[in-house]
Amino acid sequence: MALTLTACQTGDVTVIGLSGRLEIGPGSEALHEVLQDVAAEGTRKILLNMQAVSFVDSSGLGELASGHVLARRHGGALKLTCLSKRLETMMRMTGLHGVLDIYDEESDAMGSWNVTTVSSV
Repeated sequence: MALTLTACQTGDVTVIGLSGRLEIGPGSEALHEVLQDVAAEGTRKILLNMQAVSFVDSSGLGELASGHVLARRHGGALKLTCLSKRLETMMRMTGLHGVLDIYDEESDAMGSWNVTTVSSV
């Protein structure tokens, strides 16, 4: 299943819901383009909801790390939420869990920015 991205705005947070496979090729390229566009628009708070992601390869992990750097470079932050157990394990094995802001629930991630309205992705 190809990666699909759905973006919505909740306050000053752009929530991007990912669904499908985040892997080398069109999937990681699509995420890269969306993150570039969101940063160029001036968004400083980006939340990736990973609940419907079925697979992530090394290219996908690289794109998540790249998105983190991009957001920081623009004075913002990229946070992840709703990771599968497998993806959580990959984050720990690669050391990315210590670099990326990861939350179990979308409401927790939004609360870390003091945003009380939670979107549905």
